Amino acid sequence: MGGWSVFVTCCVWAILLVALFGDSLASAPEFDPYKVLGVSRHASQAEIKKVYKRLAREWHPDKNKSPGAEDMFIKITKSYEILSNEERRANYDRFGQMDENQNFARAPQGFRHYHDSFYFDESFFHFPRTSRDFTDSKHLLHYNQYMNEVLPDSFKRPYLIKITSEWCFTCIHIEPIWKDTVLELEPLGIGIGVVDIGYERQLANHLGAHRTPSILGLINGKVTFFHYAVVREHLRQFVESLLPQKLVEKVTDSSYLEYLNSWHEENKPRVLMFDVASNIPLLYKLTAFAYKDYVRFGYVDMGLTETSEVVQRFNINTYAPTMLLFKENTDKPADVIQARGMKKQILDEFVSNNRFLLVPRLVNQKLFDELCPVKQFHRRRKYCVLLVTGEGEQFVSVNEAFFDFASSNTKEVLRFAYVYQRQQQPLCDTLLKKDDTTPPQVILLERRSATGRVLYRTVTGGWNGSDDDKHRLHEQLEILQRDPSYLTHDAMLPELNNEFASMFLIQWMNTAYDYLAQFYFDLLYSNWREMMPVLSLIFSALFILFGTVIIQAFSDAGEDKPAKQKATDSPKTAESSPGQESTSSRPPKKNFVEVTELTDITYMSNLVRLKPGHINVVLILTDASKQVLLRKFAKEVYSFSGSQTLHYSFLNVDKHSQWMDSLMEAAPDARPSDCLDEEEEEEESTSNKSDYTGHVLALNGHKKYFCIFRPVFTGEEAECSRWSDEDAASKASRSRSSSRQKATTLEIHHKLDRLGLWMERLMEGTLPRHYVSSWPGLDTITPQK
Repeated sequence: MGGWSVFVTCCVWAILLVALFGDSLASAPEFDPYKVLGVSRHASQAEIKKVYKRLAREWHPDKNKSPGAEDMFIKITKSYEILSNEERRANYDRFGQMDENQNFARAPQGFRHYHDSFYFDESFFHFPRTSRDFTDSKHLLHYNQYMNEVLPDSFKRPYLIKITSEWCFTCIHIEPIWKDTVLELEPLGIGIGVVDIGYERQLANHLGAHRTPSILGLINGKVTFFHYAVVREHLRQFVESLLPQKLVEKVTDSSYLEYLNSWHEENKPRVLMFDVASNIPLLYKLTAFAYKDYVRFGYVDMGLTETSEVVQRFNINTYAPTMLLFKENTDKPADVIQARGMKKQILDEFVSNNRFLLVPRLVNQKLFDELCPVKQFHRRRKYCVLLVTGEGEQFVSVNEAFFDFASSNTKEVLRFAYVYQRQQQPLCDTLLKKDDTTPPQVILLERRSATGRVLYRTVTGGWNGSDDDKHRLHEQLEILQRDPSYLTHDAMLPELNNEFASMFLIQWMNTAYDYLAQFYFDLLYSNWREMMPVLSLIFSALFILFGTVIIQAFSDAGEDKPAKQKATDSPKTAESSPGQESTSSRPPKKNFVEVTELTDITYMSNLVRLKPGHINVVLILTDASKQVLLRKFAKEVYSFSGSQTLHYSFLNVDKHSQWMDSLMEAAPDARPSDCLDEEEEEEESTSNKSDYTGHVLALNGHKKYFCIFRPVFTGEEAECSRWSDEDAASKASRSRSSSRQKATTLEIHHKLDRLGLWMERLMEGTLPRHYVSSWPGLDTITPQK
């Protein structure tokens, strides 16, 4: 009996094992991606991609209505996921594929033989299986797709993205809620995405997602993580919170007139939606976000007593949502739509067809490109009728007459617009210079290339808004539509100025506020791993900022001490040896002008080899007058120091006394004519040396000419010559030795009083020029006495 019982027990176990695993071992299907796609194991990526596209089009459930089309499409998609990834394809070729969701690359080495020899049926133990359904497969995102399509599209609509993986058992719990949320939000226009963290590690790292499951929102290129319980209502509120706060303005009886009349400042049509709901519908907010660059949106809650006047004003039916779109005429809507169930397609078509005013103002290049597109072929010609006008009261009647004419236009081939000359000066100068006309003018133009080439013609007779002007414009438009060669002028238009660029600061402040709010939100939930890049950037910026401030503080302290000491000692050393004075190699501060000494070392670079178009302004001085003249010289030329073509130097005649005489001999026309008597001329001839102290030369080294400034003399000398060159030269030569000894600081200081006026004439190019055949050398140094 004991042996029989053992035999019966073995048989029972055998039957149980066959019942449990026999079907699985016999019927375990082999999933072969090569067979599904019909390619060989040596097929290239290009061949696999080509076959995948063909099969995906053939078996897509939207086109193929056969019962097994959806299952076949999923198999094709999974096969392509395996074979398009080199790592997964190598794993399949090496280990084989028993379960399409298995990741062989990460299987423990000690259990590899176990997996190869034993088929594990997880359904027997009721393990959840995370096979991807058709909904997730349709929304799968890849890195290139995200960067090229999803990221730019996030500036028009928000995205809700789920981060998952094949072996994420927790993801099973949120799948029903995720599917219901997708079915609710996707028809409203919200983008949906799914990222498999196992296959798209690069995209997951780019998004900052490091765990599964995760849900995040994307809008305007910014990623925001969802931190609440996964409930459909929470997900809906999360998407709504991504949208800008002031996207839709709530309008009441006290504000609707101001709202409608502000179309001129923003250059946008206005939309008013009437509905009996305290909260603005999400569909309406999404539409406002998609067209925020074109249309301004407002909302009227008809359930409030504060809106009864506006509802009665436009005779709104309170039983169905109504949308009114206003353009230039705020008394009557340009378009109306009313329906109980507003759909995204209806709203998009309604707003898109009315996104421009009847006569919009050209405020930036983007609007110009959309309003007056480049000609593609003959049947799609678009002629732009452009009014060049002004903003003053004298242009009001002219502009209104143009608007009246444009409102009667029914031809799609004509687009009307206007531009303010003061705001778009380069554009107006290009269009008006041919006929030498002034605003207001009407110009007919056709764009021929995206680079700015246009054909245009100015309407003859100008534009004053009279009936004759309207009749003349109508006739010329008729001629243009019959004969495109009527546009006779050709020009390259510059890019339009962005008239709303001043609002950039406000936009930047709003963006900064959003980032600070997100930073606080992440800090509240201790999401440190996602915050590390932001924290690293902030601390790096603070370190650089404080480091720069500290270094600058120490460098300024080091520079101030020598400067103060030098300023204190300068009166005492004014008559000391010239070797103590040197020009600093540091760049000058804002309240200084860099003036270098003209020596035999710097002579070639500062004069002889000076760049074409550059001028060196040289001050002539002596050791005794150096301090006073340099201060006065720097003060007079400071307002011209911003020019990149002017350089400043000084020449010490105590060191190079012969250079000025040689220069005057090379340019005889530069010598002053005499206004003195014959006795003074004889005295000048006997004393061959002239006093050039306070003279200033503008030297053009390339063209070999110079302009000369002769100083203003003070005291007794002022009676003879002030600004004339001849008096200055003769009087200085007559009393050179005595004036050097008797001249006071005040007298020397006033020699450069008119240098600023002379510099203005130099910049204007009205000074006389004295040409030389070659520049005299600066080799000889006068011995010090």
